[in-house]
Amino acid sequence: MQGPFVMKIGGSLINEVPVITSELLASPVAALIIPGGGPFANLVRSLHVPDNESHWMAVLGMEQYGWYISSFGIRTSPELRVPEHPAVFLPYSLMRDMDPLPHKWDITSDTIAAWVAYRLGLDLIVLKSVDGIMKGDTLQEQVTTPVACDEVDPGFVRFVLQHGVRTLIINGKKKETFQAFLRGEQVEGTRIGTTF
Repeated sequence: MQGPFVMKIGGSLINEVPVITSELLASPVAALIIPGGGPFANLVRSLHVPDNESHWMAVLGMEQYGWYISSFGIRTSPELRVPEHPAVFLPYSLMRDMDPLPHKWDITSDTIAAWVAYRLGLDLIVLKSVDGIMKGDTLQEQVTTPVACDEVDPGFVRFVLQHGVRTLIINGKKKETFQAFLRGEQVEGTRIGTTF
């Protein structure tokens, strides 16, 4: 996979954000970062708000996490454009204007990141707190058909396959894996799609 990329930083990686952003800024990689929802989306879930309102509250939660990521020296952008430097995408205004995805918890920041990558024609890197999609205790190195899993939202795999978004899921808690990815090396993870 070659940059620039869309890069989703999962909410479960909130404690790793200082290291992830430092490594990203020290590399030549241009990435449009899609923030997860993290504790902000978890609060929305706990309130049991109807789907429409919870959707927009959760997207605003992504913005809060995005501002947190930006506090480590990465600029923000509300615009959908191919990045020349690392930038954090703040999705609320554009998502309100375009409203491209269903309003339900089956669609989270994972699928929003896939939609952004699709719109920009870029590969998608998803940083999670797991090595990738698992089947039992076995890491699925490549996924070419829709699968049910707990590692990404229920709509994600189907969306990336239907829209041809080349996707790699890697463990953002493993600094060495992330560094190797930034150097362009093959790394452990799950690739989604039929061509790599």
